[in-house]
Amino acid sequence: MTVQVTDLTGGYGRTPIIKNINFSLQPGEIVGLIGLNGAGKSTTIKHLLGLLTPMEGEMSISNIDIKEDIEAYRQHLSYIPESPVIYDTLTLKEHIEMTAMAYGIDSETAMRRAHPLLNTFRLEDQLDVFPSHFSKGMKQKVMIICAFIVEPDLYIIDEPFLGLDPLGIQSMLDLMETKKKEGRTVLMSTHILATAERYCDRFIILDQGEIVAMGDLDALRAQTNMPNRTLDDIYIEVTQRGASS
Repeated sequence: MTVQVTDLTGGYGRTPIIKNINFSLQPGEIVGLIGLNGAGKSTTIKHLLGLLTPMEGEMSISNIDIKEDIEAYRQHLSYIPESPVIYDTLTLKEHIEMTAMAYGIDSETAMRRAHPLLNTFRLEDQLDVFPSHFSKGMKQKVMIICAFIVEPDLYIIDEPFLGLDPLGIQSMLDLMETKKKEGRTVLMSTHILATAERYCDRFIILDQGEIVAMGDLDALRAQTNMPNRTLDDIYIEVTQRGASS
């Protein structure tokens, strides 16, 4: 499974927000998508999800082109949004069942996959509760559980740690590591760069809608002529360069 993004230009109207974006994601890696607010991270993610139509460019997962078969394309990914999307009239169990139905997973398989996740996030006794009454952190855990029962090729995760307690954050990171070892791919957008540096294999740094640096930490250091510096240092440097240019 390879995710390929080629010459992607797009946005919300006639004026592009992201311009000429090119990258590939390989099986068994965690890739950090980082940049300032407004750099184009969410726009890139929405294009990858098929929520926005590109002005130019191509996107594919496992050689399935989004333009040729968007439904087949979407079956190969799952998404954890920054803000949880919860349905007031559905219980936690019904959220899981609805997700399973969308991906063609039978209810028994979905619940078998969900039970260890429910235990990890301490929600095993909440199956018949309406998550609309949960705290934001608990709602985020519902999103994580629903995304991980799918077991897709690609996980797209937008600011996954917002609202989570320290135990929840570590559990989330452990899940990402497990999926990486299974040969799946994680694209994670985050502002927590110390965590990204520790867990991501590669990084894509966006600034003003363009990729300004890409690669593992050593490659970023070489591209920016900043040997032995942290991801934080490199990020600040390249975004400041963009602001002053």
